[in-house]
Amino acid sequence: MDPEALSAALLAVIAPLAEARRPGAADGLTAADLPLERPKNRDHGDWASNAALKLAKAVGAPPREFATEIARGLAAVDGIADVEVAGPGFINIRLDAAAAGALAKTIVEAGAAFGTNDSQRGNTINLEFVSANPTGPMHIGHTRWAALGDSMARLLLASGATLVREFYINDAGAQMERFGRSVVAAINGEPTPEDGYAGSYIQELASRVSAHRADVRELDRAEQLAVATELAYQFQLGELQSSLEKFNVHFDVWFSERTLHAKPEGGGPSLVDEAVERLREQGHVFEQDGAVWVRTTDFGDDKDRVIRRSNGEYTYFAADAAYYLNKGDRGFAHKIYLLGADHHGYVHRLKALAGAAGDDPDKDIEVLIGQLVSVNGARLSKRAGNIIELDDLRDWLGTDALRYSLARYPADSPLTLDPEILRKRTNDNPVFYVQYAHARTHNVARNAHGSGVDRSQFAPDLLTHETESALLGALQEFPRIVAFAAEVREPHRVARYLEELAGLYHRWYDNCRVIPLGDEPVEPVHRTRLWLNDATGQVLRNGLDLLGVSAPERM
Repeated sequence: MDPEALSAALLAVIAPLAEARRPGAADGLTAADLPLERPKNRDHGDWASNAALKLAKAVGAPPREFATEIARGLAAVDGIADVEVAGPGFINIRLDAAAAGALAKTIVEAGAAFGTNDSQRGNTINLEFVSANPTGPMHIGHTRWAALGDSMARLLLASGATLVREFYINDAGAQMERFGRSVVAAINGEPTPEDGYAGSYIQELASRVSAHRADVRELDRAEQLAVATELAYQFQLGELQSSLEKFNVHFDVWFSERTLHAKPEGGGPSLVDEAVERLREQGHVFEQDGAVWVRTTDFGDDKDRVIRRSNGEYTYFAADAAYYLNKGDRGFAHKIYLLGADHHGYVHRLKALAGAAGDDPDKDIEVLIGQLVSVNGARLSKRAGNIIELDDLRDWLGTDALRYSLARYPADSPLTLDPEILRKRTNDNPVFYVQYAHARTHNVARNAHGSGVDRSQFAPDLLTHETESALLGALQEFPRIVAFAAEVREPHRVARYLEELAGLYHRWYDNCRVIPLGDEPVEPVHRTRLWLNDATGQVLRNGLDLLGVSAPERM
């Protein structure tokens, strides 16, 4: 019996009891209103419910008295071995071994689908993260959001959301001009401009531009700048995309900022032009001192924002507005922005923008801020000079160790990674600990096959050892962990769950044999334990995949 089936059974018992005590008390009551929890002390049972405490006032009954009625009804449900009432009205439920053990077969048969749920179904989400300038390599500042953003996307998709991972390419504005001038200076053998970009990667880009356009040095300065900027931009963008793919991070959409400012063929307003007029129609635009403003203070911003300067030039806020509106035009009712630690000022600004656009700032937009990450002993890039490159970190620590470690902590906490631990092949290294548990499940399955133990029998009532009960209890939790981690946007909950599951599996492995000793015959309990072994491996594999981490079969 899985948690969903138990919740349904709980509802089936409670609804008529509530209705009998007070007609109408059960109207609209669903299984989701009757949460189940895993007791911290396993002596209290497999599951606990506070439903009687929660509903006592609505049904007009003392909580413990109502809990006793519920317990009596639950005790008659197939698969429930025992029900007790504790304290002021808590209900502790113990499943019989067969009902609890049946989950192992359910997991194996579900495979990669186990853990998926419908908690986010109906939500159409645009998830924007990383969004680095295409003027240099990916660096450590982008690494945390790359890992967390991709894991968050996986969780939301596993929970039924319709979602697009989007990278906003900051390919317009002053930084692109400085980038182009830096490449041109390198092409012509000139010093780097005072406000330009340094590093050997600029020399590399200059060489690639020269190889692609052999005549680049012969062009006049304006044309040379245009050609070099565009080619270097495309080369550098390709490197960003390659770095992210190697880090197991995929984007569905690469959105160019340029498209916001571009005029359509045949003339007409740009998306930025349209954004100003659309905000004006909402009644939140005013003019002052020759400039055009958006009254974002109406929605909690600390000051009103200029969207077009008195000289007719648009501000960066104008691009933000056009981009936000464009996301809605593409059908995304909910927008999530993952921004770096230096972007705190954007939270109120973007939420106010949503309000000015006619959306609900508390519902239609989320702005999440990630704190800084550092790695002890990490060296600055030889190519870029003043940064730690993602590619260097990945080569040094490995994609799995880096991604798992970044996903293991809440995004709003500063993080320092210890490379000595991350490179160890011991239980001190959390990713090794979890991956080793997964590899062990495969080793057990291989050895079982060689010893004649297969899954031709399944007798869940034989899974009675206390370590089996604990392991099954943790396996039951996986779909709920996935759904909750998706809801609160916290992938670290999956990582911590996997570590707990790995520990329970190792303890089970030490106590319960899948392969008979010596000349002992293969019995149903051995075959049934193989189901449990393989179910654990499946959940470990599914969880690691949600974090973008591999699940090796041998270590």
